[in-house]
Amino acid sequence: MSTQAPIVTDKMVFRGTNRHVGRHISVSPSNSATQHLAYGRIILNASKSAESFSTGNRETGLICLSGEATVAVDAHLVALQQYDSVYIPRDSFTEITTLTSVDLAEFSADVANQYPLQVVRFSQISTDPGLKFSTGGSGCRRHLNLLLAKNIEAGRLIVGFTDSEPGNWTSWPPHEHATLLEEMYVYFNMPDPAFGLQLVYSNTEDPELVTVVRDGDAVLIPSGFHPNVSVPGHRICFLWAMAAHREVEDRQFGVVNVQRGFADGLSGLEAGQKK
Repeated sequence: MSTQAPIVTDKMVFRGTNRHVGRHISVSPSNSATQHLAYGRIILNASKSAESFSTGNRETGLICLSGEATVAVDAHLVALQQYDSVYIPRDSFTEITTLTSVDLAEFSADVANQYPLQVVRFSQISTDPGLKFSTGGSGCRRHLNLLLAKNIEAGRLIVGFTDSEPGNWTSWPPHEHATLLEEMYVYFNMPDPAFGLQLVYSNTEDPELVTVVRDGDAVLIPSGFHPNVSVPGHRICFLWAMAAHREVEDRQFGVVNVQRGFADGLSGLEAGQKK
């Protein structure tokens, strides 16, 4: 049983965050349970083909979920295709344009320092066993993709995505990392009628959150164990974004506490840890 403080469940679930054309920030420290993380979507098409913003005091990661876009960061131009990512420093002006359509997930966190602009191609991720790997056994097989993790220099942000085998659990065995990182899951690539169940708890006898999740939903995990499961015949697929509490020092993927009684302390995330 976990000895951590009870989870504050208010403002932990945000529905349908992919419904808006243009740039829309759904989650921020001002309206949620996060201290550092913010999340939004930038969806562009023929009706609105461009968007721009300043990052201010926040480092920002853009993940291309579908389509194509050109991202201009100050004097630099970056072309993004599906699952490509770009890390944008704080105090940067950013312009995004598309000739067709694009769906970008935007994650950000406040930082004191400025880190360099960095572009991560999914083709690079796909050939690195420390960034793209499968884990879990019967009933919990899933595939992880670390996009903005140990492969880049950043202050707080860690971002990637997981997709499961149909009907399988992910984030299993149950684990937590609240002393280092807060986290959120954003569900995508789960066309109707697919759905899953998300749990967040410090005690299985009285879980703080059990909720149905569908494409476009976001669930915040400020603390607690947080496994989820897809319905039979369908995959569960989600972006995970984490923000370190202490800039740089706590920015560690895969350093977790596994729930007592499961898997002898192994999380299945060891391949993604820094060596």
